[in-house]
Parts: sequence; structure tokens; C-alpha cells
Amino acid sequence: MASGIKDRVAILGMGCSRFGERWDMDAPALMVEAFEEALADAGIDVSQLEAGWFGHARTVVGDSAVPMSVALRLPNIPVTRVENFCATGTEAFRGATYAVASGACDIAFALGMEKLKDSGYGGLPANSRGLFNDAAAASGTAPGAFAQIASAYGAKHRIAPADLKRAMAHVSVKSHLNGAKNPKAHLRKIITEEQAINAPMIAQPLGLFDCCGVSDGAACAIVTTPEIARALGKKDVVTVKALQIAASNGWEAEGSGWDYSYFHTTRIAAARAYREAGIVNPQSDISLTEVHDCFSITELVTMEDLGLSREGEAVRDVLDGKFDADGRIPCQIDGGLKCFGHPIGASGIRMIYENYLQLLGRAGERQRSTPPSIALSHNLGGYPNLNVCAIAIVGMQN
Repeated sequence: MASGIKDRVAILGMGCSRFGERWDMDAPALMVEAFEEALADAGIDVSQLEAGWFGHARTVVGDSAVPMSVALRLPNIPVTRVENFCATGTEAFRGATYAVASGACDIAFALGMEKLKDSGYGGLPANSRGLFNDAAAASGTAPGAFAQIASAYGAKHRIAPADLKRAMAHVSVKSHLNGAKNPKAHLRKIITEEQAINAPMIAQPLGLFDCCGVSDGAACAIVTTPEIARALGKKDVVTVKALQIAASNGWEAEGSGWDYSYFHTTRIAAARAYREAGIVNPQSDISLTEVHDCFSITELVTMEDLGLSREGEAVRDVLDGKFDADGRIPCQIDGGLKCFGHPIGASGIRMIYENYLQLLGRAGERQRSTPPSIALSHNLGGYPNLNVCAIAIVGMQN
């Protein structure tokens, strides 16, 4: 019976470009920026790579992974392009990780990249084609859809609108404070709770500071077995404890069983990941998180879906500072999607990158005084009622 991949794959090296409006670089140059850091961190030569996965959502560089092979001058190895909404980065990481876990490769890599600014992507596209083209979603926007999560969550748990707004503001203020300490972050400006609460409204109750922006960027992870990592001179080895993905099957969108107050796929992926990693009590076992804060309400609700807050208590936990940089379980210590940025194909790997740095005590000014032991990243793609959730848990090898 399958038992998962816990501790069978190690992260050999990681790299991440600076996120932001990168008018100074084209897409291949962004790939190179992240890849060269990862290669140097791994301490290997490009000739030692045996396979690569390219996470890219907007097809700026085409529909295949060949542009990555060309940009990085790979040694004619197999490359695969993957896309899974905003969970694309973690999907690419899954491909490389499973290749090593299966024994098909000794060393593989995953790279996610997006050049959104050049594509004209505004972050608020209307749906008019394909899977989402129905009467309920034909004119939908991402802020509008996630605003419904906020309204449903507040109504279900009888949370006063002012209290929910203040909690969402705290989420945003926290991310801006953390992002200000991150030299690779897109947004590095500290804001106040008053600014967040009184910002222009985008989709009630989500204001300007409740929404992540549009960024360019790339991130890369090189993986191998723990044995090879140590043979290559790595003394402190970060291993993958769990890697799980859950995709919607239509239940949320087509039935009446889902009430729009939580993310169904997150709860399923989290349960599977905890089982694979051997985590019994996430509130005590997990010491750091990076979650998909495309909107402040997404982060707040996700705390409950991950079991890091009890149902209906995330507002109180957020306001009590539980997830602040100096809190019990810090979340978005690098600024998150909100401030580090959200280049769609890169975000999942970027989350793992921050957890990797924190585990090794290499996160600079934002480093936790006591490095975490187990860190989780949560990558959500799609819309609340039709999405995919990817969870990666990493930690030091015992």
C-alpha cells in the first residue's frame, strides 16, 4: 500500500528572482535569475540535471517547456510544462519531486515563471469563455468571487462586519510589515490599519489593500535524494515531508452542500498532507506557514481550513497576533502574495523558497530567532467554487 514520499526527497538548492514590475528583464532573463541562484545554492553544474518541470500559466513564452530549455541552455534533458491555475508552481515542484521519489532521476528541478506586466494582465479579468462560462460566472471577477467568501464566512459565524474588516486589515498590515524586510518583494511599504480599512473599495468588503497585485518573477527548486544531498556536501538537509493536491470535482459549483464560507479542497489536501507527514496536531507541529493570500480573506479562512485555528475563531487569532512574524505560527513572513508578489507560475515555488530559507536560518532580516522545524506552504488556484489546492510540507531531516 502506498505510504507517500516523506523524507524520500531533499531540496538541494533554491533560487528566486526579485518580484515586481520587471521591465528591465524579459521572460528568459527572469528564468535565468532564479535558476542561477538555485544552481549555485545546490553546488552543482547544469550538466548534472536530469529532468525539468516548467510552471507557466499565461503562455507568454509559448505552450511548451522548450523556451525554458533554451533560456537555461539545458543539456537536452526532458522538460515538461505544467499549468494548474495559480497552483501551477507547486504542480511543477510535484513533478520534479515525484521523479526523484520514483527513482527515475537522481537530480531534477522545477521552475515557475510569469511575466504578467508585459502580457497586459490586469488582475481583474472577466470570464467569457470555457469552463467558467455560465450564467453565474460569465461576468465574474476574482475580487467579486472571493468577496463572497468574506460575506458567507461572516454570516455563518455571526461576525460583525466591522470586526471582520479589522481582521482583514490586520492580515494586510502584517504582510506589508513583513514585505518591507524582504529585498526581493514587490511591495515594501508599511501601511496602517486605518489605511487598510479606509482604502478604496474593490468588491465589498474587500478594499484595495485586501487584494494582491500583479507581478513578474520566477522561482526555482532543485531536488534530489537525501543521500545524494549529503554526498554532495550538504550538512543540513531539508526534506519534503508531504506533497498533496486536491482538485474540485464540481461539487461546490453544482450542489447546495457547500456554503461558500471555506475552501473544500484545502481541507481535503490538508488532511492528506498531515497523514503523509505524520502530523497529528498541526497547531503544535507546524511552526511556519506560507499560504495563498490572493485576498486577505483567503488567508484568514485558510487558517481554519488548515486546522491552525478552530472553526469560527480565525478572526480572534489574527487580531491576537497568532500569525504575526513574532507570533506562535507566523504566516507570510516574507510578505506573501500580497507584498512579495504573485507571478502565477512562480508563487508556489516562491512559498517553498521562503520556508526553505527559514529552516536553514538564512532569511536575513526576517529570519525567525528560532528556526522553524516544520513549515507548510498552501497554494490555491482557480475560483472559490472551482479550484485546486496544493500543499507542500518541508522540514529538516531527522
